[in-house]
Amino acid sequence: MTQAHVPQPLGILLLSGTHERAHYALVLATGAAAIGREVVIFATNQGCRLFAAARPLESDPREALVAQRSVAGIGTLLAAAEELGIRRIACDAGLRTEGLAGAALQPGVEVAGVVTFLGAVGNGQIVSL
Repeated sequence: MTQAHVPQPLGILLLSGTHERAHYALVLATGAAAIGREVVIFATNQGCRLFAAARPLESDPREALVAQRSVAGIGTLLAAAEELGIRRIACDAGLRTEGLAGAALQPGVEVAGVVTFLGAVGNGQIVSL
């Protein structure tokens, strides 16, 4: 009897607050979740901007360019991430470091530390953006 291959979790560490890195973190996350991988996005430092309730990255000029070229933007990808059950964690220390402690976050975003992220990924793969 053979065992079915169970894909390892994918952890995405988002350090940067730029549109390009946040956008591609979501592309990787939703793509991996779509093929059945468990995914955790851990945003820290300026990367925490991705999970801000005000969604500042959606007003980035690059977002209009992405939409103009028929590519899913950050808003669409955030909705897909939620629908696909992607775990989203904003780093407690990163929020404090960037002066964002107590800032409103999107619904469903957890605030936790690196130990929680590492525990969620376990022996899986971690990609840093």
